[in-house]
Amino acid sequence: MKGIVLAGGHGTRLHPITLGVSKQLLPVYDKPLIYYPLSVLMLAGITEIQIISSPEDLDGFRRLLGDGSSLGISLSYAEQDKPRGLADAFLIAADHIGDDSVALVLGDNIFHGPKFGALLHRTVRNVEGCVLFGYPVRDPERYGVGEVDERGRLVSIEEKPARPRTNLAITGLYLYDNKVVDIARRLPPSARGELEITDVNRTYLERGEATLIQLGRGFVWLDAGTHEALTDAGQYIQILEHRQGVRIACVEEIAWRMGYIDREACFRLGGRMSKSPYGRYIMEVAKNGIEKQPKEMGISMP
Repeated sequence: MKGIVLAGGHGTRLHPITLGVSKQLLPVYDKPLIYYPLSVLMLAGITEIQIISSPEDLDGFRRLLGDGSSLGISLSYAEQDKPRGLADAFLIAADHIGDDSVALVLGDNIFHGPKFGALLHRTVRNVEGCVLFGYPVRDPERYGVGEVDERGRLVSIEEKPARPRTNLAITGLYLYDNKVVDIARRLPPSARGELEITDVNRTYLERGEATLIQLGRGFVWLDAGTHEALTDAGQYIQILEHRQGVRIACVEEIAWRMGYIDREACFRLGGRMSKSPYGRYIMEVAKNGIEKQPKEMGISMP
């Protein structure tokens, strides 16, 4: 499976702080926002990942992440010169996807929960159709909403309904088989002139090929797209890391524990940032940590 992090857009809800920097490069407590969706793909076992962003922001991501080789993964970059909808990512990344299935994660989404890595690892092995992830929210009218029947099967998808049938918001993590590229090519633009991800999902639903996995109690899903949400996310990460003594979405540690790099390489990555608590943490876990198998891992490493 190939991976895509969609980190485009202009971050208008975060103006003026995003007038000079990409939203996904803003800090969420101790690390850039893009580390969080990138860690999701890495924990799923996906090592070939394309980051899609606006032309003016791509150099910032390249400076931060390079080609991914230091993490034992392969990163490529592609331009979305103007917002054309989330489903446009499949057209931009068609060559990257090739004949594989694909995971798309939005660059401002944060996922955290017990054994989430293991859940992802199992799910990506055999994706048929599309797999969506639902999360219960208090204000479902702000989101795409999924409805499941008594057997847990997805039966309907509504985009920002005035009267939601359920409280299950569809999160910014999507898994698709290879048919998604052709489906995206055939989509007509919506009234706002964009290729909508909801229309992709409805196509799979109409074919009886859509599944919704519910992320229930114990999971956290955050969309850090507003000033308040960005602040809340930072506070959540700070509290959890301080209480547990671990770093959430530490891509260097994940790379080592997933076997993408060895212990020495992990230690060196920490050494490059040894003047910061984040860097010293990486050095410490590489020196004293115990390897874990992917099935034992969750987002909150270790």
